[in-house]
Amino acid sequence: MKCFFPTAALIPVLLLTAACSKPEHDIIIRGGSVYDGSGRPAEVADVAIDGDRITKIGDLKGHTGRKEINAKGLAVAPGFINMLSWANESLIQDGRSLSDIYQGVTLEVMGEGISMGPLNEEMRQQRISRQNDIRYEVPWTSLGEYLQHMEDSGISTNIASFVGASSVRIFEMGYEDREPTHQELQNMKQHVHQAMREGAMGLGSSLPYIPAAFSSTSELIALTEVVAGYDGMYISHIRNEGDEIIAAVEELIDIVRETGVRGEIYHLKVSHKRNWGKLDEVIAMIEEARSEGLAVTADIYTYHASSTGLNYDLPDWVKEGGLEMLVKRLKDPAIKKHVIEETDMIPPEDVLLVSFRNKDLRHYTGKSLAQIAEMRGTEPVETALDLIVEDNSRIGTVRFTMSEENIRKKVALPWVSLCSDSGSIAPEAPFTNSQPHPRAYGSFARLLGKFVREEKIITLEEAIHRMTGLPASNLKLDMRGLLSPGFYADIVVFNPETVADLATFEEPHQLAQGMYHVFVNGEQVLHDGEHTGATPGRFVKGPGWINE
Repeated sequence: MKCFFPTAALIPVLLLTAACSKPEHDIIIRGGSVYDGSGRPAEVADVAIDGDRITKIGDLKGHTGRKEINAKGLAVAPGFINMLSWANESLIQDGRSLSDIYQGVTLEVMGEGISMGPLNEEMRQQRISRQNDIRYEVPWTSLGEYLQHMEDSGISTNIASFVGASSVRIFEMGYEDREPTHQELQNMKQHVHQAMREGAMGLGSSLPYIPAAFSSTSELIALTEVVAGYDGMYISHIRNEGDEIIAAVEELIDIVRETGVRGEIYHLKVSHKRNWGKLDEVIAMIEEARSEGLAVTADIYTYHASSTGLNYDLPDWVKEGGLEMLVKRLKDPAIKKHVIEETDMIPPEDVLLVSFRNKDLRHYTGKSLAQIAEMRGTEPVETALDLIVEDNSRIGTVRFTMSEENIRKKVALPWVSLCSDSGSIAPEAPFTNSQPHPRAYGSFARLLGKFVREEKIITLEEAIHRMTGLPASNLKLDMRGLLSPGFYADIVVFNPETVADLATFEEPHQLAQGMYHVFVNGEQVLHDGEHTGATPGRFVKGPGWINE
């Protein structure tokens, strides 16, 4: 509205000021299809933002905003929640969080087994010495200190984290294959207490990996009982996702039943073709537990390939002690021979090698283990062991072990939310030194484009609920996950007809399309599809947080 200013001689200054009123709101998003995150169908409405909060939703024709955005024909939704993010280090390198922001993610939840705290001095020095392309100082020792450090440094997305069960074990026991002593277990519980009071979401475990594989169910129950006291969650990369998946799911359900905690399965999957039919039994087990009143949920990424280290299939005994001991053992010809005999690796043509520390090995990036074995003239398992030694790392891989039909079944489940299981990266150096799984750039956009628009597995309102209201409720987030007056203004505006993932396994460094505007805590991070450079992200605290 334009103001007409008569001469000062005709109207007193006070009246002149009143006649030309200031905008009533900081921002108004006008005329979009508002999906509030509850799963209800959309309603065309306006959304007003003031400061970091949503203040009004409805017909705001008589209201004005300092900034107004035309969202006609577009979807307006809460910001998406990434239930498993590995942005721990990538956000240190680049706080813009491009790969996730361009999909509408406004909260990165970290802590799958390993968390950025607690750290003792040995762990801190190891974290520094193992740095490669991304280099940084480590001025923190606790998980809360890390998360606050990230907020203070400036990041575009909100962040949260579970405390890693492996991290508290390493702090007290290193990488040893044994039960903790009574005192060690008490110390581990104290680390969990501290992390919960500092704002952790709960306890995260990653049980196929060393040293978590050495943890007993009773040890996990003891740590989870601490989390239950703060109303936190136990979330787990379960002990086995292949031949022994039924027992692994039973273990998680037993922990939930024993402690009363909410429990979630990280990236629910059934690996290897011989096991694909077990998904129906797994779903039935979870739904039976839920009918019993147990709060069991899961998250997924929307691809038929996983991503982990090349050392994943090696026997646990050779990995005891951590990477340094693994490499040392593999240099011993006798031990190497035993490892080759004991290793049951998936078909080498189904394993892509995508990330190396050693620059001299990076010409293998994107090639399969079968191709590299042929190039080097050695058998696939021996090739894998030699590469681990030469790279002095676990070596990042992409592994094609899952069924597309099973992905559709999981997408249809009402208790399944979404994750990327990846860092939040950018299509530029140093991230382009590796060839990541395309889920880093596309997991959320793929749900909206492929599984909602194209295949119609679920409705748009249901998909949005699974990325917003559902995970927010599971995590007990305060005033996030819904579009409602008083809630934090984490908001996305996108085109449901064009939103899509563009990243492929061959060319993964491609940002998703169709996301126009993204707001984090009321500040615009994406404007007309361009990153603004804003870094309003905050440390989102869990239900046990105590402001000490």
